[in-house]
Amino acid sequence: MMAMPERPQAVVLLSGGMDSCVTAAIASRDFRSAVLHSSYGQRTEARELRAFEQIADFLGVEERLHINQRYMTAIGGSALTDQAIEVPEADLAAAQQGEIPVTYVPFRNAHFLTAAVSWAEVLGAERIFVGAVEQDSSGYPDCRPGYYRAFAAAVEAGTRPETRIAIETPLIHCSKTEIVRRGMALGAPLHLTWSCYRSESEACGTCDSCVLRLRAFEQAGFEDPAPYAVCDCRS
Repeated sequence: MMAMPERPQAVVLLSGGMDSCVTAAIASRDFRSAVLHSSYGQRTEARELRAFEQIADFLGVEERLHINQRYMTAIGGSALTDQAIEVPEADLAAAQQGEIPVTYVPFRNAHFLTAAVSWAEVLGAERIFVGAVEQDSSGYPDCRPGYYRAFAAAVEAGTRPETRIAIETPLIHCSKTEIVRRGMALGAPLHLTWSCYRSESEACGTCDSCVLRLRAFEQAGFEDPAPYAVCDCRS
């Protein structure tokens, strides 16, 4: 019996949130996934790490890398990494008007991608999958298509001549509602994901991330399996 050809390798950035979970499920269809998670001093660091491990277990991913990027707390400038800056109540209208919220971590995705590129080059991976979403996001500038095109050019310029690593953002043009529907269709373990910016026990239900998630599940016609202290998606 002829052996099946080995699937190509990919590195997947897996935060433990809904978008990265669905992205990991997409990547696992055609690639041998290696998943990378960063602890960068965020408020829900321990809960996100737990979600990462559980999602990787569910998807059967053995190759994992957990990196420490807590220097971002020293850099500061974000409500996610600086305890002196309060995580605000959701204001989705402000995000739609182009205002950058205080939960933006300055140039965060560049730190994640840099580590992913280094690991991908070592592994010989052909792709890096990132669960970035421009639509229905909080207005973060490092979730836009132009950012990833620019980063891809930097990867090409800064790696070995024979290295070929493409950056895949399969959800970047999707709404959160579409992401929920796609995740359910794929059988992605959305019940294992964590999205709240504030809490590690019960999701607060009122930060931008919680409200976007709650609204997405409601509009997709599914019940959100996450535990909430407050559950109101009307913001």
